[in-house]
Amino acid sequence: MTDDTYTPPKVWTWEADSGGRFASINRPIAGPTHDKELPVGTHPFQLYSLATPNGVKVTVLLEELLAAGHTGAEYDAWIIDISEGQQFGSGFVDVNPNSKIPALMDRSGDTPQRVFESGAIMLYLAEKFGAFLPTDPAHRTEALSWLFWQMGSAPYLGGGFGHFYAYAPEKWEYPINRFAMEAKRQLDVMDRHLADNEWFAGNYSIADMAIWAWYGQLALGRLYSAAEFLDVTSYKNVLRWAERIDARPAVTRGRMVNRAFGDDLSMQLHERHDASDFETKTQDKLQGDA
Repeated sequence: MTDDTYTPPKVWTWEADSGGRFASINRPIAGPTHDKELPVGTHPFQLYSLATPNGVKVTVLLEELLAAGHTGAEYDAWIIDISEGQQFGSGFVDVNPNSKIPALMDRSGDTPQRVFESGAIMLYLAEKFGAFLPTDPAHRTEALSWLFWQMGSAPYLGGGFGHFYAYAPEKWEYPINRFAMEAKRQLDVMDRHLADNEWFAGNYSIADMAIWAWYGQLALGRLYSAAEFLDVTSYKNVLRWAERIDARPAVTRGRMVNRAFGDDLSMQLHERHDASDFETKTQDKLQGDA
């Protein structure tokens, strides 16, 4: 820890050059920074996203719905590059005033319906198709409890632990310890529940998909290069559950959509407009044809 002690001013003011990997796109106000219309494809659902954990939640669900035979869940997925500030375009802000991915437009009805916040999108789709959400009141309540647990817990893992461990301009012991403790407590919450349960709420549901996108991928070593640091393999029940979900073909496809990072180009499908895109339009195929 540094010996310097920070004394907060009476009134905080924003310094645009405050540092950090995402300093150029962070700001303390909302609203668009530029005019930019969003593209619109031919399918009922238009998804504007990126394959971060919050984005993966929704693409996994859409691919699971299609795999289960819900053809009405066909969608166009458009990439939103948050590192370039595309989430602050006027069209995107119209869909999500909070300027965060993912954002969804449902154009299947007479009036287009916007849906933002990943948990809200998952609940909206599950209810619309009557799938991956238990109908039994007790299991439905359990699924929603775990879904909202994930929504409330993940900021500690992403914005807390992930930020200070992987992205902050300097390594500070106190915040890393603080958020590592909370991340491990959350893993322990999951591990204890999964010791006696195959899934989080009866059958495989949106609760599992949402939690897996963050904590499952953490357990599989895909987030922040922090698996060893957090000793994730000690959470045996979480790892078993994570590996089982990871083996689902729809989950693999969901991970690929709007992915524009990583060394494996075969796992990058920048835009998704048809099921055949997984075979013909991944980045390894496109670069091979160039």
